[in-house]
Amino acid sequence: MGGTSFFLFGNPPCRHSAGKSTYFHKNPSVNFFKAFLKSGHSPTLFAAFLYFSFSCCIWVLNGAMAPFISETFGLSPAQKGLMLSVPIIAGALMRFPLGLLSQYIGRKNATLVEMGLIAVAMLFGFFFVKSFNDLLAMGVLLGIAGASFGVALSLGSGSFPARHKGLAMGLVGAGNVGTAVSVLIAPPLAQAFGWVTVYGIAAAAISIPMIVMIVFAKEPDDLDKHASFKQHIACLYEKDGWAFSLIYAVTFGGFIGLATFLPTYYYDQFSVSKVQAGQLTMLAAFMGAALRVFGGWISDRWGGINTLSVVLVTVAVTLTMCGMAGGSLVATTLLVMLCFAALGAGNGAVFQLVPLRWPLATAVAGSMIGEIGALGGGLVPSAMGLSKQYGGSYAWGFFLFASLAMMMLVMLRVMQIRWTRTWAEKGGRARTA
Repeated sequence: MGGTSFFLFGNPPCRHSAGKSTYFHKNPSVNFFKAFLKSGHSPTLFAAFLYFSFSCCIWVLNGAMAPFISETFGLSPAQKGLMLSVPIIAGALMRFPLGLLSQYIGRKNATLVEMGLIAVAMLFGFFFVKSFNDLLAMGVLLGIAGASFGVALSLGSGSFPARHKGLAMGLVGAGNVGTAVSVLIAPPLAQAFGWVTVYGIAAAAISIPMIVMIVFAKEPDDLDKHASFKQHIACLYEKDGWAFSLIYAVTFGGFIGLATFLPTYYYDQFSVSKVQAGQLTMLAAFMGAALRVFGGWISDRWGGINTLSVVLVTVAVTLTMCGMAGGSLVATTLLVMLCFAALGAGNGAVFQLVPLRWPLATAVAGSMIGEIGALGGGLVPSAMGLSKQYGGSYAWGFFLFASLAMMMLVMLRVMQIRWTRTWAEKGGRARTA
């Protein structure tokens, strides 16, 4: 605990701890992270990360267990795509209402309301899912977990200054690692106890982030309490809000859509086992979650616009190559990991820019952007399923998504001219003033 207290709270080392003193003195990255944690409320940051992690884990449960579910109901490729799209679309549609609610009851209270509803939804899955129609209804309820995004990021980063917003949001956004956890642990649990039982386990597990949120989180004071309803939803009728939403539809939409579909893709395309399909997906999802932190950090320094430009090019190239590498498991896995690394960095870059553009309404703006972004992700499994069923190959789905990435790159380069003249420094950094 002694070493941890130095790291977290910046207590000066004892005189006899020359090694520790030299270590901190010669490692500016350690000093920077200590200063970062002290600049805001780190327990709230951790609580928001844990909340978002569990939410992501539960949101993609049907995707993680898709091979088991498909075997139970004998689903066609189009039915698989629909089953996987419903939770993503439902979660997207719930994001903005939750973000708006958080402006009135507080972000901490909004998270507790949502987690309570998640527990109820999981119990529905455990007791009542008996048919494909029940499964689609369960997909809608899984969407409750997907609504967490904007509130989680705004809560976790709310007490941090503008120069550290990118890193703070990146750290909370790294809760996307919940998708990797889901595809790693849900298949073995489904194989051992049955896939329906996994819903019951999830209902109990959500109590962990609820307790942490109650005990450790504190509501930030970065809201304008006197803002009108029209001011809260201003991002809905501003071009910048829609531009960010479309870019996020590629970065986060690609992340959640592909993470949900990959277990099915690996199982169908390469005939690996159900558990192996989850493990291979976990590699990609973990890369995306880990690089989100890097994306936020590098965007604070290099600029979110510059980072997004590199990201979108990388996504377009890797997805095009994935479409042409359908015969090689190794090549596909490596390309998917690189693609997810870029998508994760892109997610961090987008949300380095959002609090700069809407500093007093980040929760609502983030929820709206997250909603459109997740809706884009909801189209990915359906597009891949339709590509296979009617085009004979998943490649057309990859090519379509790659072309969308290039379209977003063109839009970004046009929009950044005005952005860097009004609310951001060159490249997309925070203005020092």
